[in-house]
Amino acid sequence: MSEEGGKSIKDWAVEDRPREKLMTHGIQSLSTSELIAILIGSGIKNQSAVELARKILGSAANDLDQLGRFSVSDFMKIKGIGKARAIAIVSALELGRRRKLSESANRLKIASSGDVYEILYQHLADLSHEEFWILLLNRSNKIIEKRKISQGGISGTVTDIRMILKFAIDALACSIILCHNHPSGNLQPSEADIQVTRKLKESSALMDINLLDHIIIAGKQYFSFADENLM
Repeated sequence: MSEEGGKSIKDWAVEDRPREKLMTHGIQSLSTSELIAILIGSGIKNQSAVELARKILGSAANDLDQLGRFSVSDFMKIKGIGKARAIAIVSALELGRRRKLSESANRLKIASSGDVYEILYQHLADLSHEEFWILLLNRSNKIIEKRKISQGGISGTVTDIRMILKFAIDALACSIILCHNHPSGNLQPSEADIQVTRKLKESSALMDINLLDHIIIAGKQYFSFADENLM
């Protein structure tokens, strides 16, 4: 029985039990709501665990990326979700994020803007504020280091070109790639984005360091200065 007095999954008909379905048909047979139902364990009065899971998904417009931005307190605003359940869901979502990060980390060589997006997406896509990151590359376009330079508010962050160049010189980098996010979802670069790209390209060239690209991540989409011939 749940802490809210709901009906436990073990009391359901066998065909309605996500755990038994997983064991019989495999993890891929479960819907997203059934996976969440396993995490929360039981429902509440007049609402099964799967129905409650559907309600959780609905609060994020059935979008797992959006759900990944929820905090423990956000989940606790949903009727039937206490602290323990909220922590379980947040932890599961974080495990998924870390798995994706681990996969991305194995792709050390940058061959396209899509590679940059895959590597930094998990750092930037779910944020409600702006962050500015750089990738430092060697002569073979392999990543020497990825580093967060700054973070700001919803509408922008301050970028220190001298700091970026110092990191690049200290790492003996041959190339730099800039990346930041737009929490608003707007893919288009701002005038400030264009100016910092131009200034860093000019400054890094004096140090014989090449600025390869500037990527803007907005949710599931990205904008590449190089792909749009803006470098």
